[in-house]
Amino acid sequence: MSFPPCPQCQSEFVYQDQNNLICPECAHEWNPNELHEEESLNIKDANGTLLQEGDKVTLAKDLKVKGSSLVLKIGTKAVIRRIIEGKDHQLDCKVDGAGEMMVTAQFVKKA
Repeated sequence: MSFPPCPQCQSEFVYQDQNNLICPECAHEWNPNELHEEESLNIKDANGTLLQEGDKVTLAKDLKVKGSSLVLKIGTKAVIRRIIEGKDHQLDCKVDGAGEMMVTAQFVKKA
């Protein structure tokens, strides 16, 4: 029987104990039926509003695009395609006039 990898350390050596799955490497225990509720990320915009996939946002400040001379102006509209956990860029967006790119959540406002 194969189990999903550990959500904390991605170890493949997971075993089952009653309803829970246990990782022997990091000692993390979780219920696989409740995992989807825990996975939801609480990413907030510049005003503290929770963001979700599919939300329409506008840029809260001018942003320079790395590796390009392009500058995205304040008020540029974007649609959040997916939200990812990370330090630098949490939002995978489709930005009007610039295409798809990763944007930091603190630089957008929900429209």
